[in-house]
Amino acid sequence: MLGRTLQEVSAALKQGQITPVELCQKCLSLIKKTKFLNAYITISEEVALKQAEESEKRYKKGHSLGALDGIPVAVKDNFSTSGIETTCASNMLKGYVPPYNATVVQRLLDQGAVLMGKTNLDEFAMGSGSTDGVFGPVKNPWSYSKQYREKRKQKSHGENEDSNWLITGGSSGGSAAAVSAFTCFAALGSDTGGSTRNPAAHCGIVGFKPSYGLVSRHGLIPLVNSMDVPGILTRCVDDAATVLGVLAGHDPKDSTTIQDPGKPFMLSSLTDVSKLCIGIPKEYIVPELSSEVRSFWSKAANLFESEGAKVIEVSLPHTSYSIVCYHVLCTSEVASNMARFDGLEYGHRCDIDVSTEAMYAATRREGFNDVVRGRILAGNFFLLKENYANYFIKAQKVRRLIANDFVNVFNSGVDVLLTPTTLSEAVPYLEFIKEDNRTRSAQDDIFTQAVNMAGLPAVSVPVALSNQGLPVGLQFIGRAFCDQQLLTVAKWFEKQVQFPVIHLQELMDDCSSVFEIEKLASVSLKQ
Repeated sequence: MLGRTLQEVSAALKQGQITPVELCQKCLSLIKKTKFLNAYITISEEVALKQAEESEKRYKKGHSLGALDGIPVAVKDNFSTSGIETTCASNMLKGYVPPYNATVVQRLLDQGAVLMGKTNLDEFAMGSGSTDGVFGPVKNPWSYSKQYREKRKQKSHGENEDSNWLITGGSSGGSAAAVSAFTCFAALGSDTGGSTRNPAAHCGIVGFKPSYGLVSRHGLIPLVNSMDVPGILTRCVDDAATVLGVLAGHDPKDSTTIQDPGKPFMLSSLTDVSKLCIGIPKEYIVPELSSEVRSFWSKAANLFESEGAKVIEVSLPHTSYSIVCYHVLCTSEVASNMARFDGLEYGHRCDIDVSTEAMYAATRREGFNDVVRGRILAGNFFLLKENYANYFIKAQKVRRLIANDFVNVFNSGVDVLLTPTTLSEAVPYLEFIKEDNRTRSAQDDIFTQAVNMAGLPAVSVPVALSNQGLPVGLQFIGRAFCDQQLLTVAKWFEKQVQFPVIHLQELMDDCSSVFEIEKLASVSLKQ
């Protein structure tokens, strides 16, 4: 049951094959068995069981609330949850319990979803590995998969298995690991420069970033207001569309949301892609891109072409400036947003009472890690009166040029862009931490952050396993607010490639029946 998709398990609940309480208990026991992955910061066991019992009563009366009723979900720990600690993986917010729910959390609960817990992340979502939170790094479930272990046995001779676990990507690594390890059926992440798509690619699941303004940010603790978007992590594209249908739509508490009320997103099954035009941005062919990812990318383009779609090379000429532009805008907004953590109203407060200034300084020194403090310093530098025009204003102008690049490509008749999500598959933690956070983020956000600056929808879809037996994801980018069309194309692609299910038998011997659902590749891109 746990290996099924959200839609399948929803049907099983309606038919009475399993009850919401049984499903919740199965997920809770798996969360405990996979505790070493460090995917969850807080497990909300009592809340979840209570919600499952309520859901069960509704099913018995025949009054289920919809596709999410009784479905276990997880939420990244930078979304406010009423009565449940929300830490952003920082000492600054340890012990902070919000008095309200984020709009997206409330919408899930209103549909009967069961909240399993809050997931791990990089501190305040600043990072691309889920390695920099105060609760420690998240381990990628694929580190323990049969596929990866068999490949490693052929190569390694007496290496220490346990120290070679892989990162999940970030910053929503906890949510990605939670979905990938079958502990929930969908999870919320946030995406400011790729934080939902990057871990989705590394964990072999679907990671969707909606158009800016389609989904409310109210209650998402802000990193960069002009780029943050709640993201959706699921095991298939249809499930992402189901969750999006619940989350999307106007929210009076977020003035940046569209005016339309939400409506269910039903994805039609594309049978004919011959009318589609797929764009391949030539600037995304960079020297750092691994040859394997590049090969999957070109095979995917060939797949569309062989089915009759028009595949053309396109140009996004300002791509080379985007990561620097993103860095200036991102740190500037971070510096502004982080000013609220002063030790007065909520969160950590130091013991120093010499003066208000000393209290502020010590509180922030104790509360924030080096990464967060570094970004605040950089942002404040860019916002200095003498630097403002040269850095911040210039970056805003470049951001407009980058957004216009996308507009021009879509106006030229391209429906969807196809790009890599990440430069390579997931790397071992010990290798990842050789570089500092800023260098890593600049490398890892290269294909993803421009989408946030332009406010476009994008989705990472797992395509195949690398030679190491690890997942590789490709990214589809759509026109603003054409999220449904984008997901329809992604669903067609997902069906063609038939990405294999993760095998975690050794990890959970007594749950092994869950993981014996094997999919045979039909048009596997391996061929």
